[in-house]
Order: sequence, then structure tokens, then C-alpha cells
Amino acid sequence: MSRKFDKSKLPSRHITEGPKSAAHRAFFYAMGVSRQAVSRPIVGVATTWNETAPCNITLRRQAQAAKAGVDEAGGTPREFTTITVTDGIAMGHQGMKSSLVSRDVIADSVELTMRGHSYDALVGIAGCDKSLPGMMMALVRLNVPGVFLYGGSILPGRFRGKDVTIMDVYEYYGKLNEGSVTEEDLAEIEAVACPSGGSCGGQFTANTMACVSEAIGLALPALRRRAGGLRIPRRVRRGLGHLRHGPDREEPPPARHRHPQGDGERGDGGGGDRRLDQRGLHLPAIAHEAGIDFDLSAVAEVFKRTPYIADLKPGGRYVAKDLFEVGGVPIVLKALLEGGYLHGDCMTVTGRTLAENLADVRFPTEQDVVVPTSAPLSPTGGVVGLNGNLAPEGAIVKVAGLSRLRHVGPARCFDTEEEAMKAIVSRDYRSGDVIVIRYEGPKGGPGMREMLAVTSQIYGQGKGEEVALITDGRFSGATRGFCIGHVGPEAAVGGPIALLRDGDQVTVDAASGELSVALSDAELAERRKSWAPRSHDYQAGVLWKYAVTVGPAYQGAVTHPGGAAETHCFADI
Repeated sequence: MSRKFDKSKLPSRHITEGPKSAAHRAFFYAMGVSRQAVSRPIVGVATTWNETAPCNITLRRQAQAAKAGVDEAGGTPREFTTITVTDGIAMGHQGMKSSLVSRDVIADSVELTMRGHSYDALVGIAGCDKSLPGMMMALVRLNVPGVFLYGGSILPGRFRGKDVTIMDVYEYYGKLNEGSVTEEDLAEIEAVACPSGGSCGGQFTANTMACVSEAIGLALPALRRRAGGLRIPRRVRRGLGHLRHGPDREEPPPARHRHPQGDGERGDGGGGDRRLDQRGLHLPAIAHEAGIDFDLSAVAEVFKRTPYIADLKPGGRYVAKDLFEVGGVPIVLKALLEGGYLHGDCMTVTGRTLAENLADVRFPTEQDVVVPTSAPLSPTGGVVGLNGNLAPEGAIVKVAGLSRLRHVGPARCFDTEEEAMKAIVSRDYRSGDVIVIRYEGPKGGPGMREMLAVTSQIYGQGKGEEVALITDGRFSGATRGFCIGHVGPEAAVGGPIALLRDGDQVTVDAASGELSVALSDAELAERRKSWAPRSHDYQAGVLWKYAVTVGPAYQGAVTHPGGAAETHCFADI
């Protein structure tokens, strides 16, 4: 399609326009790009394709569709890839230290590729837990016209007449150690749990962040994504950016600045799914890229006032495929909008507001995957913020599906996940204990590991309702049980969690929002005198670099000053 674009204010003018760009154009010609194509807007099509896991394996094919859309609309697509670390394979060993770090590496590498080649716009395609927020962070940071596309969910597995997800496999390992299943049972379920390409099938981190991408307007409505590539050149010509103003806009969209992350909170399953790490970490990190202050306490406030309306695994009955079949994310957003929980005037990547996007969506009444806000599964979200002398910077606890909201018991302290796992597998703990896993925060890990292997072991042993687990690390989207994460300040910087000793009486009260230990300020101060920082094993390389740059978990575990510190915008170079 032949269209004329004025590139005088686009970044690619530095590599395609005038005699000074002759050498740059020569590189394009070497790749078979025509003179006409070079004169168009240059659109980066970034994916996290790789062969590490089913979450990513389909993304190369989706990139080709996006490139065709860009070309049809008059742009010139240039595909590139970046890394991912797949939590399901990294889980339960030292590899998990790389997971959260990868989110920021993804954002950084996409930024560097876009900056280095002066691309005008970006289609970002991702499919695994940290790659979704990483790609969204890059889109917001760069502030060029762009669209986020989700790679899609895996189909549920079928095991003995029931839908299963990868969570069931982890829990079967716990049941094996407990003696209620055999190795043959475990082999049978692991062979059928993941039957296709795509991200984990429950409402775990990837599917939740995909919902968020629609709620905050970075992604096209789910049933219209095949047109994703077609949107980009139009947005280049119109100058639409993201959370901040883009090129040729005198002012940013005011509705966007007012409440972008609050809508994201509410849109990922009606505030009631069980995600800890992505809402407590990733939304503050995305907001940080836009210079917006949105931390863990703000996340918790949204939890309090948003109903739980989507009955999805891990604590619910249904998987992502079931949600898609009854109407997908748009019906969740429609229910929340009609209930007064979303700001319909937010501008989205369609060039229309959220309310306009949802105008033709009809909430289906003959289904029970998603319920209306007038009859929620519970009146508040499934995660509660905690504070107290054990967590001055806060913590979060998962309460959806729990039969009790208060736990008081003696601390059982472990300085690594491995130490805790060894004790749990050998059943060296008691009902009523508060299992403490510390020095696993962003700095202390380094990398803030997820504890799915530990929690699945406890749940598989039938003790998920009998013990509590607290950590300065984080939990997987598939975690179940009485689990408290993101305890801050973390142990590595001398937070109170570092001062706990076996037998200290710990109180977790999700009803009142308390996380405390029965020690006076004087006793904690006395213990602090003998505390010394604990050295980790990563004194070089990327994990060392992460440990010395990463901020606290309650601010999103970010590694740079963010949009508030910017003095210029990439789109305006």
C-alpha cells in the first residue's frame, strides 16, 4: 500500500532521510528492503520467541502476522527478539533467581534496539510471566506509538475426566511425598497437563497480565487482535503515544494520567484473582515507567474496593479457555464498567476510549465463569495488604478461597528456599507453624524467587490450611494456601524479618491487615545490634548488577529512576 508519510518528526529520519543516511540505507538494501519501504515509518516488531517453553513457541508465527499487518497499513516492519526466562522451568531451584531480573532485561533490551535503530513505533508480542510486563514497560518507557499483543493461553490438559493445569502437576509432587499418589500417577498427569503451545492455562501471571494489558489500554480488545499490526502506521501519523504524550501532541491524555494503574488492577479478573507478584510488582513498575507513583499500598487499596467476579483457577473452577469461550476479557471489563469500577474515558490503542471499545459488548447471563458486580463471588479482591512491626513497608496475603483469615503461631525460620524445601519434604514442621523464608527478596536472593515449589509441596501434603508461610520473596500466580509475600524491608537490608528467631510468635490477620511479631521495639532494636548482612553467592555478573541497582519490592523492584526523572523522550529525538 502506497502512502506518504511526513518523517520530519519521526525517529527514523535519522537513518532513512537525506544524503547523510546513505550508508544506513545501504544496510536496509542488503536485507532486501526496497527504497520505497525505507521511506515508510519503521516499525519494530519485538517478540520473546524462543524454545524454552510452550509460552513462547508460537510467537514467531504471530510476529509474521503482525508484520503483514504493518506492511499492509503502509509501514515497514523490522522483527527482533529478546530473551525470556520461563518460570515453570526455572521454578524450585537457583534458576528462579533469573526470573524477575529478566523482566527488566527484556524492557532494557527492547529499549536499546529501538533507540539504536531509531524505529518509529513498536508492536510488542510476549507470552510468559515476566515477558508481558517487561514488554509493556518498554512500550511505556519509549512512549512511541505501539500495541501490545499477547501470545495466548495454552489449552487445559485433561486428566481422568477433569481439566488440569501445570499447578496440578506441582501439587501432585507434594501428594507423592505425602503418599497419596504414586510415581505412575505423577507420570500420567505430567504427560497431559500441557497439551499445546501457549501460556499456563489458569489465571496465573501471564493470563492476568494479558488482562491488565487490555484494561490499561495497551492491547487491542481480545477478539480484534488480528488487526494489531494495522493500527501502528495510523498511530504514527496521528502521533498517539501511551501513558505520556507522544510526538505531535501538545498535552497527554488527562484521563490516562489520572488512573491508568487503578484500571489495570480492576481489569485482571475483577480484582479477585490470586495474583501476587504481577499486581504487587509489575503494575507499580509499569507506572514507574510513566513517572506515576503507584506502589504496593495503592495496590492494596484497590483490592479493598473491587469485587471478585471471575471464577478462575488457581482458587476457582475455570481456566482461561473457559473465559474466552464466554466472551473473554471484554465481558469482565464490561461488568466492571457497568458497576462503576472503571474509568470509561481512558484512551486506548484503538484510538477510542475504553467505554467506546466496550459499547457493543453484551454481558452473557447464561454462564457462571464471570458474574456481575451486583452479585460478586466476594465483595473484595482475593489479596489483602498487611502492615505491622514485621512489615513496615508492607506485605500481601492471598485470602481468596481460605477458610480463615487469621493465623497466630511460632516462627520456623529458614534463610533460603532450599533449606525450607528440605524441611518441608521431610515433614519437619508442625501444624500451626509460621514458616519464614527470608533473604529471598530482590537484593537478597538476588532476584526475589517465587515459592511455588514450596507452597505446592505444603498443599500437596494437605497442610495448606494448617500453616502459614511468610517471605520477602514472592509467590507464583498458581500458589494456594495461607501465603504472605513481599515482606518489606527485606532481610538483606536488615528488615525485621531478618531479626526473627525460631519460636517467635507471629500474627497474620488478613481481616485487620496486621503482620506482626510479639516483640517490642526495644527487643527488635537489641537484636539489630548483632545482625550482620548476609552475603549471597552472586558477586559478579547480571545477578550482582541487579542486586546493586534494584529498589524495594513495594515500589515494583525497579532498577532505574523512571519516567519522572526523564529530561527528554525517545520519540522526540
